[in-house]
Amino acid sequence: MSMRPTRLALAALLAASLTVGCNKEKAPATTQEPAAQAPAQAQAGSATEPAPDTVVATFGSGQKVTFAELNERIKEPLANLDKQKFQLRKRGLEGLVTERLVKDEAAKRKITEDQLLKAEIDDKIPAPPEEKIKEVFEGAKGQLPPGATYEQMKPQIVDFLSGQQKQEAAQKFFESLRQGANVEYKLPEPPRAPAERKQVAATGPSKGPEGAPVTIVEFSDFECPFCSRAIGAVDEVTKTYGDKVRVVFRQFPLDFHKNAQKSAEASLCANDQGKFWEMHDTLFANQKALGVEDLKKHAATLKLDTKKFNACLDSGEKAAIVKADMADGSKVGVTGTPAFFINGIMLSGAQPFSEFKSIIDDELKGAK
Repeated sequence: MSMRPTRLALAALLAASLTVGCNKEKAPATTQEPAAQAPAQAQAGSATEPAPDTVVATFGSGQKVTFAELNERIKEPLANLDKQKFQLRKRGLEGLVTERLVKDEAAKRKITEDQLLKAEIDDKIPAPPEEKIKEVFEGAKGQLPPGATYEQMKPQIVDFLSGQQKQEAAQKFFESLRQGANVEYKLPEPPRAPAERKQVAATGPSKGPEGAPVTIVEFSDFECPFCSRAIGAVDEVTKTYGDKVRVVFRQFPLDFHKNAQKSAEASLCANDQGKFWEMHDTLFANQKALGVEDLKKHAATLKLDTKKFNACLDSGEKAAIVKADMADGSKVGVTGTPAFFINGIMLSGAQPFSEFKSIIDDELKGAK
């Protein structure tokens, strides 16, 4: 068996398992392997920068602009760029480490990498139940080609549902390999200015005391599957740290999620009646039912005052709050969901609890 198919299969699984968020601009499909991308990523930004007093522009009668003045002018987007480069390098590093762990595990068991992936991922995925296939078909009827029948669409729906399960199984398996190997990343984080903690306003529905030493601001989209996947880690954070952590939810509906905007508004309408988190959980649990009429049904199920809720939702009165949240998110470098700011430190995507824990523990140590 050649290594090329194995490495491409592994690359696809790695890409899927390390894809942990919904992005503003969907990345083009690629067959390039994560390991092959890493050197190019590592080279980014390697050029030596000019000294701060280097003159980068002259004009008029002896006037000039220095490199330090230019950097001061664009310091916010530069800081965001540093964060993005760090996240890119981190993904590449995780891919490299995981790829080598898979190779080592296969060698330990004296099987091929393909056999390992099949045993730990493919063979552990049950066939989707008929009722689930029918549920997806019924929910997608409005987006299917005219005249498309259930039998015609069934194979594609099965592939879709199995693909989701495969991604989740791969993510769990790769995470178990990393935990078993006591992986410790030593990639230096970008410098964080003292004022950076204040860049992300902690305004919006929240849980936890305002005086908590750690504040997590989450930018999220109710239609994004990765945002739904992140709930478990956030819940584990609140259970583990209790009153030491405050979680603030801010809206960031992506434009290619057609129901995300009104879902965001619906959560804020529910917040007016003291049931934001109940609506939050309901929306994430019903991501295939986020149309306006569905939102109104959810409000009735939660025993909200439906007359007030419906008037709030139909009027669009919460759209301005959603827009302000998105503007604030974009200002601090949010380009996809979910995005978390832990005391100003950005963590992108549906990361495992361990990623939150490493940052929170450091912050709590610094607060003593």
